[in-house]
Amino acid sequence: MKSILLATTFAAATATAVAAEPVKYTLDSSHSQVVFSYDHLGFSRTFGMFSGFEGEIMFDQAEPANSSVTVSMPVMSMFTGWEQRDGHFMSDDFFGATEEDMVTFTSTAIEVTGEDTALITGDLTMNDITQSVVLDAKLNGAGMHPRAQKEWAGFDATTTLKRSDFGVGAFAPAVSDEVEVTISLEAEIADS
Repeated sequence: MKSILLATTFAAATATAVAAEPVKYTLDSSHSQVVFSYDHLGFSRTFGMFSGFEGEIMFDQAEPANSSVTVSMPVMSMFTGWEQRDGHFMSDDFFGATEEDMVTFTSTAIEVTGEDTALITGDLTMNDITQSVVLDAKLNGAGMHPRAQKEWAGFDATTTLKRSDFGVGAFAPAVSDEVEVTISLEAEIADS
């Protein structure tokens, strides 16, 4: 989902750097998550997350808007903390998911909005439906990772999705159609 924003914010923070060819970064799956929440009958917010990311960022320091990001994660990596709910989400009421089904995001445009912020527009595909979404992204930090001894970057992003746009709108409006999404990712410079 949305995801994702990495290229934009990283690019925004280093827009004054020396011109260079795009540099490839790969996502650190162990430190990357998508957390979502929705209203349940007006009584509470229910939370869940996706993990198991794979993806890359092509970062152009000279022209940050020319950067790009692609991300994918298995639908069945969704976890809500309640096994019965997870099973229901994977059922035909919602995703009808198999082990092969993926959520993917491919950026289509990057608009630098500040020193360390950007809006990343991209195609989010979920449940075999593709919609354009915009991620409000922020660079948390970039530099040498103290243990890995290589360049690293971390990003956060937010967006709001409508479940019904992706064919998983069952039980709305009792269960809110709008889903708040928060993304937190780390990426490392790819080995040559």
